[in-house]
Amino acid sequence: MRRAVALSFLAAGVGACGGSSAPAPAAAPKPEPGTAVSTLFDAATVYGTMGLIVAGPPLPFVATFHYVADANPGSTLAVFGLSMASHALNFQRDGSSYTAQYHVEVSFRTDTSYVRQFATDETVRVRTLQETQRADESVIYQEFLSVPPGIYHVSVTVRDRNGPAATRRERVDTVPQFAGQGTTAPLAVYQGPGRTNTSEVPAVLVNPRATVPYGADTLRFYLEAYGAHPGTRLAAWASDQAGNEIWHDTVTLGGTETLATALVSLGDLPVGAGRFEIGPVGAAPAARRAAPFLVSFSDQWAITNYDQMISLLRYFERQDWVEKLRQATPEQRPAVWREFYKATDPVIGTPENEALDAYFRRVQLANQRFREAGDPGWLSDRGEVFITLGEPDDVFDFGSDVSRAGVRGVRWTYNSLRLTLFFQDNTGFGRLRLTPLSRADYQRILAQVRRKA
Repeated sequence: MRRAVALSFLAAGVGACGGSSAPAPAAAPKPEPGTAVSTLFDAATVYGTMGLIVAGPPLPFVATFHYVADANPGSTLAVFGLSMASHALNFQRDGSSYTAQYHVEVSFRTDTSYVRQFATDETVRVRTLQETQRADESVIYQEFLSVPPGIYHVSVTVRDRNGPAATRRERVDTVPQFAGQGTTAPLAVYQGPGRTNTSEVPAVLVNPRATVPYGADTLRFYLEAYGAHPGTRLAAWASDQAGNEIWHDTVTLGGTETLATALVSLGDLPVGAGRFEIGPVGAAPAARRAAPFLVSFSDQWAITNYDQMISLLRYFERQDWVEKLRQATPEQRPAVWREFYKATDPVIGTPENEALDAYFRRVQLANQRFREAGDPGWLSDRGEVFITLGEPDDVFDFGSDVSRAGVRGVRWTYNSLRLTLFFQDNTGFGRLRLTPLSRADYQRILAQVRRKA
């Protein structure tokens, strides 16, 4: 038994709207020197710690398996979900639209033989070239198949049918046996009521990453129970990484004793990784069923801490809005973030905020290029200039003049801005700092650039 949802495009970000400019405000307080951005784009690590199947280049994807009861007592229904970004695939013009094709293979095998396998070819069709470049979770595939209970090597392979890219991941997974008793682990879903009979597949759209954008949507979990009386109330909790409770409620099971279900919605969650648990009222933690989740600013940016986000935005053009984020109380933060996202988004009609995406790419590059004596590269003077003004047109290292000038230095030139900046290592410890005159010139030009934006 299997059913596939070949494609679903989701506006995973906050709805876009036009941005505006503002005069350059005073510089924000300098972040703590230890602020790290090495994992800024390492979302794979975050999803990996959540127990998801994560694949990197050349064809990145995130996948997950969940298990529910099958109509046949001797088998279990595996729920497989996979998500990718559109830009991971090669699109081709097809009349007035664009199409991409991909191939998915999933197998369950023991040490000696394959028990279940399936393979399918799917097509993604979009209307505009802009949609082919989406970097968020924009392609979702799901499948349902019957598997005998047991321990398996489970593998997932994805291939781009219009190019050479292919990625495979494997792990050991246990397929449970329900036999009319027990409760499933919570399944993160975007939508759908589930099912009323085990002979059906659940009518849900899986959320493979168990992720929800901060302040933008509601996190939903689907649950099934077997052998439980309809009307049974369960207690549900959500906790943050430190184990602090951030949400709780009670849930009533509906359906029949053979198949009782619940759909739990969690709203207004703080940013960060968390854990959802559900179980009988008054039951010990060991009796609860649990699932991880992530509330993130973006599935592209592995930033799961609000204070870290504010710190990383210290060079962002719209410091007026960054200050509003900084001053917001925990209760106000989701609403203020939504307003910030809309006000700074330069392109209407896309789920991404292109200005933020470009900004964080420069932060990451600066951190890699300009590390100095153990300090993060993005906090260096060269990092600051690079993030705010971009690549210089010319770079000249006059280190060969150390014997004459007594200091090592670098000159950056921005032709269109008519700006020349000098960075010098006056201490001899490898820390290149803007000279006082260059600092003044830089701040003057930066203010001009921001006024024109």
